[in-house]
Amino acid sequence: MSNNGCIVIEQSLGLRGEVTLDGAKNAVLVIMASSVLTSGITKLTNVPVSADVFQMKQLLEELGAQVTFDEKAKTLLIDTSILNNCIVGPELMRKMRASILVAGPLLARFGRAIVALPGGCLLGARPIDFHLRAFARMGVHIEVVGEYLHMNCESLQSQRFVLEYPSVGATENMLMAATLTAGTTHIINAAIEPEVLDLIAILRNMGARIEIAVPGTLIVEGVSSLRPVQHAIIADRLEAGTILLAAAVTGGSVSIPDCPNSVMDVFLEKLSEMGHEVVLHTPDKGVTLKATNAPRAVSFRTGPYPGFPTDLQAPMMVAQCLASGTSVIYETVFENRLVHTRELQKMGAQITHDGSLIATVKGVDCLYGASVIAPDIRASAALVIAGLAAQGQTTMTGIHHFRRGYTRLEDKLRALGANITIVE
Repeated sequence: MSNNGCIVIEQSLGLRGEVTLDGAKNAVLVIMASSVLTSGITKLTNVPVSADVFQMKQLLEELGAQVTFDEKAKTLLIDTSILNNCIVGPELMRKMRASILVAGPLLARFGRAIVALPGGCLLGARPIDFHLRAFARMGVHIEVVGEYLHMNCESLQSQRFVLEYPSVGATENMLMAATLTAGTTHIINAAIEPEVLDLIAILRNMGARIEIAVPGTLIVEGVSSLRPVQHAIIADRLEAGTILLAAAVTGGSVSIPDCPNSVMDVFLEKLSEMGHEVVLHTPDKGVTLKATNAPRAVSFRTGPYPGFPTDLQAPMMVAQCLASGTSVIYETVFENRLVHTRELQKMGAQITHDGSLIATVKGVDCLYGASVIAPDIRASAALVIAGLAAQGQTTMTGIHHFRRGYTRLEDKLRALGANITIVE
C-alpha cells in the first residue's frame, strides 16, 4: 500500500458481530528475531500479515536467512542454517523499532553485530541506552561509526542486571543474548508483558533455561546451543482492545471468542466502569461487549503490564471524547504519544493538552468528520474509530501506520457493519 493513500470512513453506528483475532504483532517480531539464535528451520503459525512482519522478513533475509511466508495459512518458515551477514543497513533499521532486536541474537551466536540506529513510530526519544549498557556489561565493545553501531565480543559474560524501568525491548534483547551466555544471568525489574512471556515460551521450547521469579525477575541459565522449533503466536490483545472500543463508541455489540481476557484486566475493568456490559466467556478466553447508550468518563494512567497498555491509550481516548463527564489521561510510557490529540480536536473533541504527558478530555455529544493524519500505529486505529462514530465523512492519511500494526483490520470492521473505503 502506498504511503500516499488514505482511508475514508463514514459514520457507522451500532457495529455488531463476531471477530477472530490475528497473532500479536508485538510478539511475532521479536520471536522472528529469536530464530537467529538457532541453526535450522523455525516454523511460526498464526502470524499476522502486517507490514512490519514483511520488514522483519526482509531484515532476516539480509542476514542470509531463507524466509517463506504463506500469507493465506499465516505460516512463516525461517531457515537460519546459513547466516552469512551480521550487518543491517539504515534503510531497514529505520522502518521499525523492533529491528534493534536482532542485536542480542547476533551477539549471542556470532559475537558480532553491525546495525544502523533504529526507527519506527515517532513516539519521542525512545533511547536504546538500556540495550547498549546491558551489552557493554556483558563484555561487548560498542563503537558508533557514522549512523552504525559496531558491536563485537569474544564471548558474552553473564551478569545481574537491574532495569530502572521495565523496558520491553531491553528485556527481550538481554533475555535472548543471555540464553547462549555461560553462567547465570539475572534481569531484575524485567518487563513481563504477555508478548515477552510468548518469547520466553518459544525460547524454552528451543532449549533455553529460563525461570520467572517474583517480583519481575528473569533468571537465565546459559546453554551451549538452541534448536529450531514450531510455535504458534499468541492472539493480539491490542487488536482485541481496538475492536472492543470500536463497538463501544458506536453503541454496538461484539463478541471475540479468542480474546485473551486474562491479560486485559485493567482495560476491561475501565470499559465496565464506563457502563459497558463486559462478559467473559471463560476466566481466560473470550469477551462479549454490549455498549451502553450513556457512557461515563473514566480517568486512567498507562504503564507497564499489568497496567493499562500504552498501545490502547489513543483508542481509549476516543471513547472518553464521547462519554459524559471529564477524563484525565496520564501517558507514562512514551513522551510523544499524545500527538493524536490535535487530530481529534479537528473532529470536535474537547481535549486540553499543554505538551505534557497529561491530557484532560471533556466529553461532547458528537464528533464531526474531518481530514486527519495518523502519526503512529495506535493513533491510526484511534482515528478510524473516531471516524466510525463521527457525523459525516472522515479522511485519514498516514495509512502505512495502520498497515504496520494490523492485518486488514478494515475488513474485520466492515464485517461488523463499518463503512470504510481504502483509497490508493
